[in-house]
Amino acid sequence: MSLNPEQLRQHCEVILTSRRIRNKLVVLCEGNIPDLQGRPSPQAYGKMESMPDANFYKACVPTWWKEFLPQFFNCGDRDDVLNTYFSLLDLHETDSSHSYLEPRKLFAIVDLDIQVKSLSDYLFSDTESIFNHLYKNAKVNEVNASQHRIWVTGLIHKEAYFLLPKLQEIFDHFPTQAVYNNSNILLEDLHLDIADETTSDIDLQKHFQRVCNRICYCTELDFTDIVTLKDTWISQFQNSHDITKKEELVFALLTIRKAKKYWNQIQPSNEWTRPVDAFKDQLILKIARFYSEETDSTKYHIPSFFKNLYQFVNLS
Repeated sequence: MSLNPEQLRQHCEVILTSRRIRNKLVVLCEGNIPDLQGRPSPQAYGKMESMPDANFYKACVPTWWKEFLPQFFNCGDRDDVLNTYFSLLDLHETDSSHSYLEPRKLFAIVDLDIQVKSLSDYLFSDTESIFNHLYKNAKVNEVNASQHRIWVTGLIHKEAYFLLPKLQEIFDHFPTQAVYNNSNILLEDLHLDIADETTSDIDLQKHFQRVCNRICYCTELDFTDIVTLKDTWISQFQNSHDITKKEELVFALLTIRKAKKYWNQIQPSNEWTRPVDAFKDQLILKIARFYSEETDSTKYHIPSFFKNLYQFVNLS
């Protein structure tokens, strides 16, 4: 459900008048908004950082960042996040007397997705332009990063960051075993399933050439059509014994293939007696801890986002 104009205005007013954002960086992200059907409650917004997806990004804040932590706000879907970003700036400019926002400390992060979202009155014309300027060969381009107040994920969905090969150890040592396809999860199997189902991705078929431009650095893949792309990816992945090479292939796959469906298929083992959402929330926070401690920031994207944010802490 997208915000209608009145809901958007109310949503923005709650953020602008929140004392929690005074002198703070503000990060807008995708995720459910409390009280969407009624007038937004400041008390409910105060609890927002404990809700998905804000709680994930909050937990990803680097462990070395001790003071003046960012304030995170869920804003709905990708369009809602972007609309909120520009509406906050407009409302602040119209009447800053009731606003605690510092416009230069406002940021947004949204999913790359397959479809392109156009932008107006911004340095970049659309989300694909942001991606192309912000990332190079699957890594954050640190030279360009400081120009971006709106970030897109380097992988297609935030959930893709839950499925990277290096996280297998987290799944293996989590107190309750995660299950995928009725077996203890092995991320390599999940990656092969994502690749094998490439040809059934209608959105990818529709936007094939443009989306493939995101991973054109993978010269070993054949982009002639969607079938040859699938076949060459699977062949390269199954026949390689180079861990780094296989990881690069996974990054490429998760840049063009939707990840949410596969994350949703992961379930706790039968020993888990609480709601599945509670299991997922705990697992996500454990994954976020990985990103909060990760030093290879350009490779894993999220740490680079926070490294860039930190430069703006002392702006006034």
